[in-house]
Amino acid sequence: MKKFWIWFLPGVLAGIIIIGAGSVAVNKTSTDEYCNSCHEIHPHSTTSWKQSVHYVTKSGTRTGCVECHLPPHGEGYLMAKAVTGARDLWGKWTKDPESFDWEEKGSIEHARKHVYEASCLACHENLFPHELTKEGEDAHLYYTSASRPADLHCINCHLNAGHYIEGYVHGSVTGFGSAISGSLINFTGPAAVSAFQTFTEQITGSSVSFNMVAIPSGTFSMGSPDNEPLRNTDEGPVRQVKVDSFYMAEVEVTWDAYLAFYAQTSAEGRSTDTEGSRLLKNQKTDAITGATPPYGQPDQGWGKGKRPAISITYHAAETYCRWLSQVTGKKYRLPTEAEWEYAYRAGTATPYFFEGKPDRFDKKGIRAKLSKNDTAFINTYVVYHENSPGKTQEPAFVDANPFGLKNMGGNVAEFCSDWYQPDAYQQYPSGILNNPAGPASGVERVIRGGSFRDPAGKIRSAARDYTRTVSWLRTDPQMPKSIWWYSDCFHVGFRVVCEFDEKTGKGASGNQ
Repeated sequence: MKKFWIWFLPGVLAGIIIIGAGSVAVNKTSTDEYCNSCHEIHPHSTTSWKQSVHYVTKSGTRTGCVECHLPPHGEGYLMAKAVTGARDLWGKWTKDPESFDWEEKGSIEHARKHVYEASCLACHENLFPHELTKEGEDAHLYYTSASRPADLHCINCHLNAGHYIEGYVHGSVTGFGSAISGSLINFTGPAAVSAFQTFTEQITGSSVSFNMVAIPSGTFSMGSPDNEPLRNTDEGPVRQVKVDSFYMAEVEVTWDAYLAFYAQTSAEGRSTDTEGSRLLKNQKTDAITGATPPYGQPDQGWGKGKRPAISITYHAAETYCRWLSQVTGKKYRLPTEAEWEYAYRAGTATPYFFEGKPDRFDKKGIRAKLSKNDTAFINTYVVYHENSPGKTQEPAFVDANPFGLKNMGGNVAEFCSDWYQPDAYQQYPSGILNNPAGPASGVERVIRGGSFRDPAGKIRSAARDYTRTVSWLRTDPQMPKSIWWYSDCFHVGFRVVCEFDEKTGKGASGNQ
């Protein structure tokens, strides 16, 4: 018995010491100061945290790092702490902080991986406080409903809660689109076109102009062969297609161009008698109802100006084309899928209009160094995942394809007018197809071209995709949801085409 106590008491004492020391260690390594000692390589994390609503709260309670970036105690806290700590230490010891794109790391796709939903709910037990707005109530009702998507996270709507984001807006943006970059001189009329050649369109009542490239008629092989790397089954079988001449915009519709439409047609734009609205009245055009104010920040804080307009729904893009047709007197519309691929290929029949194989461009590390493929080609012509810094870029970032079109393969994916069907090419009749326009009906529309977030395989000439209307509106709190703005799609935009007819030079000089 004496031996038992000799061993038992020291064991108990040692256990108490170990548990106490472990508790002290856990608490010590959970302080904000300790977190910042490692995250000194991420210098603005502390600054942006101190500017956030979690640091300066109405109640006076301050939310620390671990309260968001670790789960609540008793819900895997210690395991998550061990894994997170090991990862952060490894990064501090082995990685160059200059190699990180911290802005991209703060995007919703990355932030979702480092913020625990259970931690949000542990503090915010009451999701319906009395000061909640009607929009907030609708959003929280949707969040608590059984029909909400499983991956819908609090930070989908409250991304700036833990770290301040300059310009971030959560709610309706009633002053959106009040400024267009560049010259303040307004055009008094559209471009006059007398021959089939590239021209510069002018938006009446604004300072915005853009180039429309003359695309000659031709025949090409639409789709990808079975042996093309990274192809999908909806890209075949390869079909021979003939398209008539048309004009296509040199670049994707920019924020400047879209905001000219917004200013002249939205409820806000019509409330003041701007020069643009007076010119439109003089033309006796039928009024086109434009977009309502957006909810949130459509440009994601990346900037407007010459960057492509994003968060725009398919309906909004179609309405923009109708409006542009009205103010210019020409026939503007979205391209068909066949026109889009023909313009992208620009006379080529390879996966890209430039040199390179899809399965080699995305290699990293040693595999990239050993690869014989030169990524200089793709970086010259396309904004994609490997060179985009996690956001859209202005047209000057890349060179044009042989037809003179920029960013056909990347930056943002682009709407086409066709309904999407995975077997669309199989449904066409045999022989050469003349100006195919896709299935007669469907649920979602075709989108073509990859985006700033996509790997090389998705920016091939033949790569196809489609809209996802429901999931792209899942965090929109409005009832009914907006028909103008996507709340969860920031990688799709659009490019316009103009029909080649008597209004745009056909027959004017015999140049076909």
